[in-house]
Amino acid sequence: MRQAKSTAPRGHARQIKKTGLSPLAAVSLVLVMLAGGAAVWLQMSGPPERGPGAPAVVVKLSPPPQPAAPAPPPAQAKAPKAKAPKAAPAAPATVKAPESAPAAPATVKAPKAAPAAPATVKAPESAPAAPATVKAPAAAPAPPPAAKPIAAAPPPPESAKRAAPPRRAPAPATKALVPVTAGGGLRPAPDPALVEQTRLGLLPRVSPDGRKAWQTYARPFDTGDRRPRLAIIISGLGLSGAATEAAIQRLPGAVTLSFAPYAKGLAQWIALARAAGHEVLLDLPMEPLNFPANDPGPHTLLTSLTAAQNKVRLHWLLGRVTGYVGVVNRMGSRFTTSETHVRPVLKELGQRGLLFVDSRSSLHSVAARMAGEVGLPRAINNRFIDAEVSRAAIDTRLKEIERIAKTAGYAVGIGSAFPVTIDRLQRWVQTLEGKGLALAPVSALVNTQGN
Repeated sequence: MRQAKSTAPRGHARQIKKTGLSPLAAVSLVLVMLAGGAAVWLQMSGPPERGPGAPAVVVKLSPPPQPAAPAPPPAQAKAPKAKAPKAAPAAPATVKAPESAPAAPATVKAPKAAPAAPATVKAPESAPAAPATVKAPAAAPAPPPAAKPIAAAPPPPESAKRAAPPRRAPAPATKALVPVTAGGGLRPAPDPALVEQTRLGLLPRVSPDGRKAWQTYARPFDTGDRRPRLAIIISGLGLSGAATEAAIQRLPGAVTLSFAPYAKGLAQWIALARAAGHEVLLDLPMEPLNFPANDPGPHTLLTSLTAAQNKVRLHWLLGRVTGYVGVVNRMGSRFTTSETHVRPVLKELGQRGLLFVDSRSSLHSVAARMAGEVGLPRAINNRFIDAEVSRAAIDTRLKEIERIAKTAGYAVGIGSAFPVTIDRLQRWVQTLEGKGLALAPVSALVNTQGN
C-alpha cells in the first residue's frame, strides 16, 4: 500500500516531465482545466446553483489564464500593477482552486488564447455572482449608468436659460418706463413758441400770441366741478430712479410731480411723467436758515448774492428742462422771508409765464403775498404730509388737508416719494370720491387761496 502511494506521484512526475512543462505551469494547467469543467457545470446547473458558489469564484481567479503563456513569471509580475490580478500569486494554493471558475471562458475559447482580452470580455457572463466582490464586478456595470447622465447633457439647456435672462432683463425695465396710461398723456413738450434759446439752455417765455407755460402744459381740469379741491405735490423727484418711477406709475395723473433740477435724465423723466398724465413742476432751491450746513445745491438762490447773480442762477435752473408749469421753492426758510431778494425772482417767473407754489418752509414767508403783488399765478402749501415718515402721521396730515379743503374750498399738500408716502396716498385717493372731494392738479388751485 505504501509503495503504491509513493510510486504514483513518481509516475505523474515522469508524465509531467515528458510534456516539457515546469511543475508550476503544470499545476496551473490543471487548475485551468478544473476551472473550465467547473464553469461548464455552473452554466448547465442554472442560476440557483450558481448563486451560492459564485461569489468567491469570480473575483480572484479571473487572471489565471495568464500562466498558460510560455512565460508565467512576467505575467505574475504585471498582475499586481493591474490591481485585479491579485489572485495570481494565490493560484498555486490548492485551497483557492475552486475560485478559478471565472477563467472558464478562456478554456471554452482556446487554452492558448487565454491571455487575450476575450477572457475578460466574457467574464461579465458570470458577473451576476460578482456583486459579492468589491473590485471586479463594479467595473463592468458601473460605466453604463454613469454614461447615461452624461449623455443626457442637461447643462447646455440650463446654461442657455442663464444666458437668456440677461438679454431679457432690460425688457422689464423698459416696459416699466413706457409712458402708457388709460386716460392718455399730456401734450408733448416743449411747444416751440413757449421757449427761447439762450446760452444756459431753453428758457420758458410767453408766446407771441399770449400763451403761457402754466396754462399750456397744465393738466386739464373741469372748472365746473364745485366740490372742494385738493392738490398733492410730490417733490424731489429724479434723484432716485426707483422712487421716481414709483411716483409716476403708481400715483394717479391728478397728483402733481415736481423734479429736482440736478437730476440726471431730467428731460426723460418729465416726458414720462407728462405721458402718464401728471402735471409737472420744477424744484427751485432757496437758501434755508441753517445754510451752508444744509445746502440745497450749487445753484441755490442766496440772500448773500445780488439780484443779477440770483437771476443767472435762476436761468440756469429753468434751462435744465422744459414742459413744467411752474416752480415750487425747495427749502428757502431764509430766502422767502426777504422781500428784497424774493421780489426780483418772482417777477422774472411771472414774465416767463410760469406759476409759483410757496411751500411755506417758513411761517414768515412773504413769497405768496409778493407773488400776488407782481401778478404771478401762485398756490400755497397747507401741510407737509410726510414731515414725520410714518403711516399714522401721514394719515393724520391727509385728514387735516381734507378738513382744510372742506372749510376753505381748497387745500394743497406737499410730500416726498417715500415708499410709505406713496402707499398711503394710493389708498387715500381712492376714498376721496366717497367723501365728496376732488383731487386736482395744482394749476387748478391758482389764485384761489388767501395769503
